[in-house]
Amino acid sequence: MQLAELIQDVIEVKELYQVPMDLEIDILTADSRQKCQNGLFFCIPGGRVDAHDFAPQAVENGCVALIVERKLDMDVAQVVVTDTRAAMTRIAAAFNGHPEKRMRLVGITGTKGKTTTTYLFKSIAEAAGISCGIIGTTGCIAGNTKLPSKLTTPDPIEMFSILRVMADAGVKIVCMEVSAHALYLRKLVGVQFDAAAYTNLSQDHLDFFGTLDNYFAAKCILFNSGMVRNAAVNVDEETADRVIENLTCPYVTYGISAKSDLYARDIEITESSVSFMMKLHDVPGVRVHLLLTGMFNVYNALAASSLAMIMGFSIDQIKAGLESLVSVPGRVEMLPTNTPYRMILDYSHSPDALSNILRTVREFCRGRIILVFGCGGDRDKGKRPMMGKIAGEMADFSILTSDNPRFEDPMAILNAIESGIRPTGADYEVIENRREAIRQAMEMAVGGDIIVLAGKGHETYQDIQGVKHPFDEKEIVQSLLVEMKEDEI
Repeated sequence: MQLAELIQDVIEVKELYQVPMDLEIDILTADSRQKCQNGLFFCIPGGRVDAHDFAPQAVENGCVALIVERKLDMDVAQVVVTDTRAAMTRIAAAFNGHPEKRMRLVGITGTKGKTTTTYLFKSIAEAAGISCGIIGTTGCIAGNTKLPSKLTTPDPIEMFSILRVMADAGVKIVCMEVSAHALYLRKLVGVQFDAAAYTNLSQDHLDFFGTLDNYFAAKCILFNSGMVRNAAVNVDEETADRVIENLTCPYVTYGISAKSDLYARDIEITESSVSFMMKLHDVPGVRVHLLLTGMFNVYNALAASSLAMIMGFSIDQIKAGLESLVSVPGRVEMLPTNTPYRMILDYSHSPDALSNILRTVREFCRGRIILVFGCGGDRDKGKRPMMGKIAGEMADFSILTSDNPRFEDPMAILNAIESGIRPTGADYEVIENRREAIRQAMEMAVGGDIIVLAGKGHETYQDIQGVKHPFDEKEIVQSLLVEMKEDEI
C-alpha cells in the first residue's frame, strides 16, 4: 500500500520530508530489530528509551520510511507528526483496510470484570446466532478460533491485523477489553464502539499512572472523547456519578443496590453457580441461573446484559447466553482434583479482586480457606501490604509465594506483603518457590478446605529476570497430584 494512502486521513501529520507519492509500504513495525523489507517504522518516544535513536537500525533492516515527531538527519522518507502513537493507530487501521468498520464493536473498561463480561457477551451473541470475537486478557478469539496476542488491548499494528482476520472470518461483533493503558497510549484513536460498559474502579497499575485519579481519568477517555455511541454504567460503583457527568452519549445503568435501569434481585449463591431475578424497568423479569459463582459475577452478567440490550438482543437470547457459559479461563475456576478438598484458580491480583474472591469462597467453604498468592514485580508496590492485610483478615492460612517477580528480588516482594499480613496475627508462611507453595497447600488441606490459587489465573508462565518460564497452574496441580500419590506408595 502506498504511504500517501496510509497517511491521507492522519490528522497528526505536520510535514513530509522526502516522501515520494508512490512509495510502497509492505509492513508496519515499531521494532527496529525486525527485518522489514519496504517497512514503515514508527519512532515512538518513551519514558526510558526514544525510538528515534533506533531509526538507523530500522532503515538497515529494510524500512524505507519513518513516522517521526522530529525530523532526523537521515536520507530517508519521513512523515513528521504531532503524536506518533495516535498516527500509528490510524495508519494501522488504514493498512488493514479498516476492519473495525466491517464489524460492530463493543468495549468494556474497569479494573475488574472485563474478561468475564466479554465471555458472557460472546455467549449471548452466539445464542442469538451471531458470530462474535473477543480481544482481551486471555487472548483473542474469532468465533471458535484462538488467535495469539500479548496484551489485554494489543498494540495497534497487532490489533488491526487481528481485527482484519476476524472480519475476513465472518465475525459480526467484536467484544473488546479496553484497558486504561490502551486509552492513555492512544491505541484506539479513531475507533468507534457501538456500546461500551464501565464496570468499576479499584487500585491497580499505579506503577504506571501514579495516582488513582490518573488511572480513573485514563478510563474515562473511552466515554468523554466521542469514541462510544451508547454506554452502560455500574451505578453501584462509587465513581459512577463522575463517569456519567462527563458522558457524551446516551447511557443505561445497571446495579444491585442503587436505583438503576437494569437490576438483579433475589440473588442465591452456591459453590458452583449463582441465580437471580433480572429486571428492566416495567418489563417482566427473568430468572437467570449462571454457571459461575460470586456476587461479582452478577455484576458481570448485568454488564453483559446491558450491552446486549443496547445491541438489540432480546431478553430470551440474553438469558440463553448467560446460562450457557460454563466457565471463564482462570476466573473462579474449579480445578478437577478428585480430592476431599477443593482447589480454585483465580486471576485476582489486586486488593479488591483478592477481597472479592475470598469473600465469595467464604460463602460456601465448609472448612478452611488456604490462600496461595504473591504480587508481581516491577508493578504497583503500594498494593503489596494491602493484599497481605486482606489475606490475613479473610483467609484461614496464607502461603506467600512468587508471582512474576520480573526484575525484582522475589524476597523483597514477599517482605512487603508480609508487612501487611504480620500485624493481623494470622497464620501464614513464606515459600518463594511457587510450585512448592502449591504442594504445601495441598499437603495440609483436608476435607472441606478450599485452596485458592490467586494471581496467575489463565497465565501459563512465570516471568523471572525477563524470561517467561513455563508455569501452568492447572498442569502443576495435576503433576503434584500424581507426585503426591506416588509418594504415598
